[in-house]
Amino acid sequence: AAILRDWHPISTEPFDRDLQVSVIEEGEVHALAFPCRRTQDGWMDVTTRKPILIDPTHWREWPNRTSN
Repeated sequence: AAILRDWHPISTEPFDRDLQVSVIEEGEVHALAFPCRRTQDGWMDVTTRKPILIDPTHWREWPNRTSN
């Protein structure tokens, strides 16, 4: 349970915001090392603006996110 403390279920992810996404399987976090953003077309890598083919299970705020 402690492993999920900072992570939210993917069903609650906000659109158009930089997030860290992960797949959590058998108690292990497999987080992507780059910011991702969910758009109307699916998930994309914020850095390259290219789509990513992943079905994340959880999300959290991108650690280096700056306030607007």
